[in-house]
Amino acid sequence: MWRKLMVLTSLCLCSTAHADLRHYVASLENSAWRVGENNPIECRLEHDIPDYGRAVFTSIAGKELNLQFTLDMWLKPDSVTNATLISRAPSWRPGHNSKEITQLAYQKQFNGEVPKKAAWSMLTELSQGMEPTFYYADWYNPNSKIAVGLSSANFGGKYREFRSCLANLLPYSFDDIAFTVLNYQEGGVELTRFSKMQLQKVQRYLSFDPEVELVLIDAYTDSYGGRSVNQRVSDKRADSVKDILIASGIPQERIHTEGHGEKRHVAANDLEQERQINRRVVIKITKPI
Repeated sequence: MWRKLMVLTSLCLCSTAHADLRHYVASLENSAWRVGENNPIECRLEHDIPDYGRAVFTSIAGKELNLQFTLDMWLKPDSVTNATLISRAPSWRPGHNSKEITQLAYQKQFNGEVPKKAAWSMLTELSQGMEPTFYYADWYNPNSKIAVGLSSANFGGKYREFRSCLANLLPYSFDDIAFTVLNYQEGGVELTRFSKMQLQKVQRYLSFDPEVELVLIDAYTDSYGGRSVNQRVSDKRADSVKDILIASGIPQERIHTEGHGEKRHVAANDLEQERQINRRVVIKITKPI
C-alpha cells in the first residue's frame, strides 16, 4: 500500500507533465467556492471543477451531525472504477508531503461519494491549504490516468460560512417529523404540553422545507360524549392543526384533513390514560422520492 501511495504521489507531483495523466483542477485565479444552501435543514458547500463537474459537501438536519461529499461528474462512470483520494500540496505550495485519505469505488453511472469521516478529512485538508485529489484510471482506457482536484484557493471564507450553517441545523430530521402523533386534553382542542412541543417541531421544520408534497391530518376522539359531538370535536382539531401549518407556509391545497370522531381507537376507553391515547391527531407528511 505504501509503495502504491508513493507511486501515486509521484504522479501527483508531476501532474500535467505526463501526457497520460489528465489533471482537472481550478486554477488559483478561477477557484470559486460557494454556499449553495444555508438554512436550518440543509447546508451545502460547492466548488466547480473546470471541464469536469462539481464538488459538493452536504449536511442535513438530524439528531447527529452528518456530512457527505459528492463528486458530481458531467460524464458518469461507464463501469465500476476504483479510485484513491489523496491530500496533496497545490503547485503554489511546494514542499508539503502528500497523504492518502481513503480508497473508494465509483459505481457505474453514479457520481462519486465519500463517507462522513473521509469528507471531514477533506475539509480539514482544504482548510490547511492542501488539495484533496482523486486518482483513477479512465474507464475507457486503463492506461490513461485521471486526477481530479479540489483547489483550496478562496476556500476559507466560504468554509466559515458553511460551519456557521452547520451550527444552526435543526437537531431532528424529516424522518423524525414525517409521522407525528399529537394528543389532547380531555374535550376541546387543547393539546398536551408534550404535543405542543411536537407540533412546534413540525411547524419549524416545514417552514424551511419547500419540497413538502402532501400533509395528511387525521383527527380522532375517545368514546366519551355523543357521537355527533365527538365528530365535530375531531373536525375542529384537524382544522386547528391545518391552520397552524398554513401559517408555516404550507400551501392550503397540499393539506388534507379528516375527522374520524370516536372511530379507530388504538386503546381502551376505561382509564384516563387510555382515553388520552385515543384523543389524537396523526400528521403524515410526504416528499418526492
